[in-house]
Order: sequence, then C-alpha cells, then structure tokens
Amino acid sequence: MEIICNQNELNNAIQLVSKAVASRPTHPILANILLTADEGTNKISMTGFDLNLGIQTSFDGTVKNSGAITIPSKLLSEIVNKLPNETPVSLKVEENLDNILIKSDRGSFNLKGIPSDEYPNLPFVESGTSLNIDPSSFLKALKSTIFASSNDDSKQLLTGVNFTFKPNYLESASTDGHRLAVALSGNEEHINKTDNLTLNEGDLSVTIPTRSLREIEKLVSLRSSENSIKLFYDKGQVVFISYNQIITTRTLEGTYPNYSQLIPDTFSKILNFNTKQLIDALERIAVLADQQSSVVKIKLDNTELATISADAQDIGNANESIPVSYSGENFDIAFNVRYLLEGLKVISSDNVLLKCNLPTTPAVFVPENNLNSFTYLVMPVQVRS
Repeated sequence: MEIICNQNELNNAIQLVSKAVASRPTHPILANILLTADEGTNKISMTGFDLNLGIQTSFDGTVKNSGAITIPSKLLSEIVNKLPNETPVSLKVEENLDNILIKSDRGSFNLKGIPSDEYPNLPFVESGTSLNIDPSSFLKALKSTIFASSNDDSKQLLTGVNFTFKPNYLESASTDGHRLAVALSGNEEHINKTDNLTLNEGDLSVTIPTRSLREIEKLVSLRSSENSIKLFYDKGQVVFISYNQIITTRTLEGTYPNYSQLIPDTFSKILNFNTKQLIDALERIAVLADQQSSVVKIKLDNTELATISADAQDIGNANESIPVSYSGENFDIAFNVRYLLEGLKVISSDNVLLKCNLPTTPAVFVPENNLNSFTYLVMPVQVRS
C-alpha cells in the first residue's frame, strides 16, 4: 500500500477517529486505527472502534497502491500532528510486511503495524429502522438534555440520553435521579399541541450513551447546514451516516423510566424571572455557595423582588435581590446552584417560569414563550432553617 496526502487532512481524520480508540484496550489491535486506501477512487479511509463506539471518516488523496493496515493510534497521532502544516505526507507499507514508513519533506518514521484482517468490522445495520433526521433539530434536542444525564455507571441506563422520534418532532430526555430535562424540537405547530408525552406504536425510542453523543454532536454540528443525516437502528446498534463520515454506537439496553409521570400536573406557585438576570445573580452567589454545599436559597416575601442567598459556614454568606413577577404567599425553596445554572443556560427565551408547590416537592423551570419546548425538573434541597 502507498498513499500521498495532505498533512492537515490526515491529521484531522486521525484526531476524529482516535476518539473511538479504546484507552484501555482488551486486545492490542483495538489500540490501533484502521487505514484503508482504494486506488480506484483515490479515497483514504480511517476507522477507530472500541467495540462500543465506532467512527469512520474518509478523504481524498493519491493512492498509488490499494491496501489496509492498522497503526498504533497514539503514536500516529503524535507524529502527524507535529509534521509541518499543509505539507504532503507519504505513507508506505511493504507487501507481506507490517512496517509502515511515514515520510514528509523533513524526515521519516518507521512504525510497526498489525495486519488489518484481525480488526473488528464496524457493525452496519442491514435491516431495522432507517430515518432521515434534521441535523439542527437533533443538535438542539441533544444540547438541551445531555447535561442532565448521570455520571454514575451503576445507573447504566441513565448515563445516556433517551430520544423518541415522532412523525413531526423529536423528544429527548435525560435524568440523573436528582433532575430531569425534557426537550421537544422539530415542527413548532405539533410541539405547541403536545400535552401527553407518550410513546405510540411505531415511534422509535433509543437511549444513546453520553460519551457517544459527544462525538455525534461534533459530526452533526459540522453538518448542521445539510438537509438531513441518515440514522439506522437495529438490535441495540445506532448508525449515523453523513457525506464522508460514519458513527456507530451501541445503545443502552432496557426500558427508559416513564419520566412524564414525574412532572406534576398542577402548581400552586408560579414565579416569572428574567432569564439572564437570574443566571447572572446565581453565578455571583455561586462563588460562595460552591465553597461548601453548592446550595442556594430563593426567598419570596410579598415584594416584587426575590432574594437569592447562600451561606457557607465559617467562610461567609451572600445575598442578592432580583425582580420577580409573583403573587402569592411568602415561601422559600433551596436548590443545588450547579443544577439550576446548567438547566437555565439551555433556555433561550427572555423569561423563565419557576413552577412549584412545596419546598420539598419537584420544581419545574420552563421557557415563558414556548412552554412545551423544554421542561426542566429539579428536586429542591431540604435546608434546616
């Protein structure tokens, strides 16, 4: 095999696929990137696959001889990254040998590869469900919920985001047991009419691991101007295909919790805040809240101002008043400030509604102008007065 290509294109491809190379491989070949070259099309293809997440990308080059080899990912990445930008790089593998010669105009490197026949095939979905998804709707659904997924591997199913593909919109949800984010994106008319978050027969519902979604997010971001990206699903495997890239990932198995049951039907207290003012105040108060328990208290006492405060024992305390629209009895409620900030930052409307009943029952944040598009439920923190 012999190829000549641009350093920049080769480097970009390596950086992309190396995200799917196992950091602690169970087999030596899984620490490698698969490189294949086709003389007929002058296409160079690279693949990383850790048996859960697979990324494949291709680009154009000059292919003098077709072939395939696997190359140690870390070494290849460091070598190519340090070669002069935009210069031609040649890569040659002698027939029946696993020695790889990498040459640039400055020098050469010899690496030992592993034959490609041992490399596992990326799982491709041959039957099952196929969908064309709108990149911008998918991106919005992903960004609105990914932050609330769990980091706890013992709650395997919660370490991903659940996507339900409906005929006219996409519903995404994630929870870590303390909070829940649900987003609807797609056809605005259908979102506004949506009251019941139920799964109809024929809707595709999949839970994709957060780690895979971080890479899928990059792929979809690059393609957000395109009309659609192909999605295939079958037997616990999801494949995203766009132009010259393929990402395949296992889904998280099991039935995702019925989260619509967690959202209260009615609320006795509804507070209307300016979103930016609330975020800014919380960020200032968080300086002290983060010194200890990350708890902030929101207090209402019959004025047009809400008091946000934090008390870090033996360190200090902070409080700030911001405008609020609320008519009701006095009360206070406390939250983890990080949970509030992460949820509020994905709300794009000027004003946000905080709906609650008691200081001990779930509270919900929704955008004022598009109530159905995003729901963020947070469990309050119980504070001894």
